[in-house]
Amino acid sequence: MPVYQGVWSLSTQYQDATAWQADNVPPTPPIGLFQLETTIESINISTTGNAADFGDKTTSVHHCGACGSSTRGIFGGGESTTNIIDFVTFASAGNATDFGDLTVARESLGGCNSDTRGIFSMGSPTQNTTDVRIDYITMASAGNATDFGDPSQQRAATSAASSPTRGVFGGGFIYSSSTRTNVIDYVTISSTGNAQNFGTLTTGRNSLTACSNNTRAVFAAGRSSSSAYTNIIDYITIASTGNATDFGDLITSTSQNGACSSPTRGVFGGGAADNTVMEYITLDSTGNATDFGDLGFGASNTGVAGCSAVNGGLS
Repeated sequence: MPVYQGVWSLSTQYQDATAWQADNVPPTPPIGLFQLETTIESINISTTGNAADFGDKTTSVHHCGACGSSTRGIFGGGESTTNIIDFVTFASAGNATDFGDLTVARESLGGCNSDTRGIFSMGSPTQNTTDVRIDYITMASAGNATDFGDPSQQRAATSAASSPTRGVFGGGFIYSSSTRTNVIDYVTISSTGNAQNFGTLTTGRNSLTACSNNTRAVFAAGRSSSSAYTNIIDYITIASTGNATDFGDLITSTSQNGACSSPTRGVFGGGAADNTVMEYITLDSTGNATDFGDLGFGASNTGVAGCSAVNGGLS
């Protein structure tokens, strides 16, 4: 605290002390959340270690999409083709609260955000079908999602990441042709309209995950065939367009995992075969992932969704 000498009015001392306290409050740790089938678990992205219990979702589903503001983590859709959107408050652990509904019930969708809007992209409304829909919500106010536009290519089991201005969607599965796509497309989050082509991933795959800081999006893992999981990590520069570049490899080949990020780190967790492993990368460099810790073993660690309070859409 400041030390006062001489004659100071009480009001001046109060204002000065208040300003000192505001400048010296310890920073809030960069919280990342992973949503498993029933439970939500939290990590401090800047450290390493095992995840801690945060709370429970309103319904027991996985294969959701997720987005996050600086205050809220939001999860939409999920297995059994639900349209439910839930939210939690990052600052206080606890169970999720109902937010509203997606425009169409679906699973295996992507999620990303700006500082005001959350985006939920594509998915499967029924088994072996894909949806062309992109929805958006205003994250600060609960309510139902609104139609945003359509992707450049209809697919499910895609991934999404964002800068403060752009949302990008990579990979996915096209049921009508039984193909795994390498397409990346993008939208301008503050407007509405159809997505435009951005480029391609290094390898076509579905059930991958993605995270970002405000300049770079990273796509990791996925299924390159019906029986082959990958450990591929590739990246793009969000502000430009073009094809993805190899970043490095995950420790574990997997799919259906989740991701969250800070301005410096991306963390990947869970995935196929009830994988409990979490791994991290430094977003602005390239190289292989490093062990972070473990998720708890919920009913299922496949179809994980991740979000954070300091993601690339906010920074």
